[in-house]
Amino acid sequence: MIWSKSWGSTKPTQELRRDLKDIAHLLMWSAVDLMQLAALLSEAGLETEALELVKKLEAFKDAEDKLAGYIDEVKTGQITRAKP
Repeated sequence: MIWSKSWGSTKPTQELRRDLKDIAHLLMWSAVDLMQLAALLSEAGLETEALELVKKLEAFKDAEDKLAGYIDEVKTGQITRAKP
């Protein structure tokens, strides 16, 4: 496997970046699914439960933002991984 040396990446660091991107993607789609569930709860008359779920989903957005920051830090070489 060839990696870009333009930002000082090693194979373990590339793997870390890829893993973080995969986690961010999974988190995003989980939030989409849970938002759909919240809509169904609301439609079923379970407004309190739907609102609680939506509040919890706000934490997902914060986590996605943190992951995006970590991904950028890995890309710029501020975070590296020595071992897989």
